[in-house]
Amino acid sequence: MEYRDYYQILGVQRTATADAIKTAYRRLARKYHPDVSKEADAEAHFKEVQEAYEVLKDPEKRAAYDQLGAEWKSGQQFRPPPDWGNGFEFGGGAPGARHGRGSGRARGGSGGPEQEAFAEEGFSDFFSSLFGGGSPFGGGAHHGGRDHHARIDLELEQAFRGATTTLELKRPEVKSDGTLEVRTHTVRVTIPAGVAEGQLIRLAGQGEPGGEGGRAGDLYLEAHILPHRLYQLEGRDVTLTLPVAPWEAALGASVTVPTLGGAVEMQIPAGAQSGQKLRLRGRGLPGQPAGDEYVQLKVVLPPATTADARALYADMKSKLGFNPRADLTE
Repeated sequence: MEYRDYYQILGVQRTATADAIKTAYRRLARKYHPDVSKEADAEAHFKEVQEAYEVLKDPEKRAAYDQLGAEWKSGQQFRPPPDWGNGFEFGGGAPGARHGRGSGRARGGSGGPEQEAFAEEGFSDFFSSLFGGGSPFGGGAHHGGRDHHARIDLELEQAFRGATTTLELKRPEVKSDGTLEVRTHTVRVTIPAGVAEGQLIRLAGQGEPGGEGGRAGDLYLEAHILPHRLYQLEGRDVTLTLPVAPWEAALGASVTVPTLGGAVEMQIPAGAQSGQKLRLRGRGLPGQPAGDEYVQLKVVLPPATTADARALYADMKSKLGFNPRADLTE
């Protein structure tokens, strides 16, 4: 997808104040509004201006967009960084919730060409990749809700055992002069054992401060469990691929299997096949009920790199009379 320079679209500097951004938007909205404009490609320009303003009017979206850096140019090929959105604290709905979509572009109506409330339908793939429903910023419009949200990355072992950790978060704020400032603060969080992907951890009173002595909002941390070198996670279940020797699969064997809670002994039945799954009940993430661990067998052949090994394989070939493709013949 192509990168979009929202500052260039609105014709403002990256240091522009919120008022300057609003003024630029209103001027361009009047110029390109499809109901009144005589400009060529007015509707396309109007949507482009809407999209730029949707990002730059919102301190949270703008701060996140700014972290991409100023070296990007419009039209360059772009892909969101893998850690996109990490460390940002934002208001509004829970992360990952989808935007409400309108049925089309905003029309003049009582708001006229300067109307600032508009549907996001028709926005670019670039916008969707950064701020759409699947992104950390896809929780909908931010209208001063007291609760804040952020994402926390966890190792699978932390999700299994629980942990206490300190998290540094960035909180965008608009200063009195209308410019944007990103402040950092730290929170200490206790992660419960068995926290699942997408689960919200509530930190009471650590969201937006309450005005005029009111109660502060809460901070909700959405758990994101990082990929693991051994296990694949699905819900509370984990799957492990276990290499086994041909004789273990053919004759059966007792083998040591790693689990999140420590190694256990497991019996491989005689005649087991590569790809077969065995279940260790309750060995996944804790919960009510706890998840299971599925052990997927992978038969691994010893290499025929010595004369003895090649002779053994030749002996097996002559004595076993085994044809693995027998079912393929007519």
